[in-house]
Amino acid sequence: MRNGTAKRVAVSGLLTSLMLVLGLVERQFPLTAAVPGIKLGLANSVLLYAIYMLGIRETLVLMLLKALMSWVIYTNLNAMLYSLAGGVLSVAAMLLLYRIPGISPIGVSAIGAVFFNVGQILMAVIMLNTPGLLFTYLPILMVSGVATGVLTGLVAQMVMKHLRVLGKHTNG
Repeated sequence: MRNGTAKRVAVSGLLTSLMLVLGLVERQFPLTAAVPGIKLGLANSVLLYAIYMLGIRETLVLMLLKALMSWVIYTNLNAMLYSLAGGVLSVAAMLLLYRIPGISPIGVSAIGAVFFNVGQILMAVIMLNTPGLLFTYLPILMVSGVATGVLTGLVAQMVMKHLRVLGKHTNG
């Protein structure tokens, strides 16, 4: 294994672990008591970081690892399907937007959060045969997605700024 490959594997492992820990921390906040399905999306800040700092392939691998490992550790198969549906749409939307000039990581994160909720609701419509969710529950989740997406985007943007500065000091 070349040094670069080993470094990418190590970074991916660390980021996967970080996403799982953030998912655990997120479970401690009772946001879902008020409206089921609302989460802060802290682990998505790691995916946003991966999009900007690592690349498409690593981001896709991290999203898949997050969904699969969360299933093994925290949830059941149905929850993994919801996570995969949301994750695929979210990452696809973020990957389409992140290179567009004028769209900040905060905007990319907000759109990603909204599309995560869209994916989950579409999966619920398919699995539960409940098309009414598209008109009743999805709008609520979209509003909360924008709010939580802005928050996680701010966090990711601050982390990326500091990691870039750190990288400049260690390389030069």
